Amino acid sequence: MAASSAAAPPGFSRILLSRPSTVVALAVFVVIAAACLFLPALGLVAPGGMSVRSRLTPPGPEYWMGADAFGRDVLARLLIAGRASLTIGLGVAVVSSVIGIAIGLVAGFFRQLDAPLSRLIDAMMAFPDILLALSLVAIFGGTMLNVILALSIVYAPRIGRIVRASTLVIRELPYVEAARALGTRTPTIMWTHVLRNIMSPILVQATFIFAYAMLAEAGLSFLGVGVDPSTPTWGIMVNEGRQFIDNAFFLILFPGLGIALSVLSLQLVGDGLRDALDPKLAKDT
Repeated sequence: MAASSAAAPPGFSRILLSRPSTVVALAVFVVIAAACLFLPALGLVAPGGMSVRSRLTPPGPEYWMGADAFGRDVLARLLIAGRASLTIGLGVAVVSSVIGIAIGLVAGFFRQLDAPLSRLIDAMMAFPDILLALSLVAIFGGTMLNVILALSIVYAPRIGRIVRASTLVIRELPYVEAARALGTRTPTIMWTHVLRNIMSPILVQATFIFAYAMLAEAGLSFLGVGVDPSTPTWGIMVNEGRQFIDNAFFLILFPGLGIALSVLSLQLVGDGLRDALDPKLAKDT
């Protein structure tokens, strides 16, 4: 018993937590997300009003991260903007996964629809992400919901391609053939026997899309075509602070750090999830 127990493969949590980079990245992202979500909600950080006297005040005891061009507390705005950026990233990850799963399952399971849906996926992935996002936001408008929808359309083909490839393999396996022979309905087979067995790569890719969406939203907002400026995001803060970079660089530094740390931590967590869910792809990071 002892020998067989020692030879047993390590569990998911053990593999995930055995990588220091993944643990640190997960802790960093949890701290950032918790601060952005709970500190403003609990009233521990308030944006306050405008103050001409405090305009462009550097970081100090009164304003830990300085004050912007209107005398507003950068720390408070940073946390409120982070909540919007995280909401957009999470929304894009969820919506793009739903769209991609639907397209990928249909393309992989129904042979007659595979060719047209595959060409649609290839065509959408042929466009650079930022150009396609710019076009869609210009069409839909610059609200948070429209930005989430536009970026979801951009990143859904990534999920769709993975789901299609996995479905093509699973649909030929014996247990799927047995389910068909027993008269199991096609939607039940797709949900129970196919989708449940391909959730690992979907989860990993959704983590990466979370990071890509936050970065893309920051780029769109920096270009002035993202979320309406009345809803602050980290990209909008960088755009607003770039004209004061010579004498108030902190206006760009702190939102830039928020974007960089969030995206990097999500990427490292995605790497850890991939290695834990598929040990064959495990590698040292």
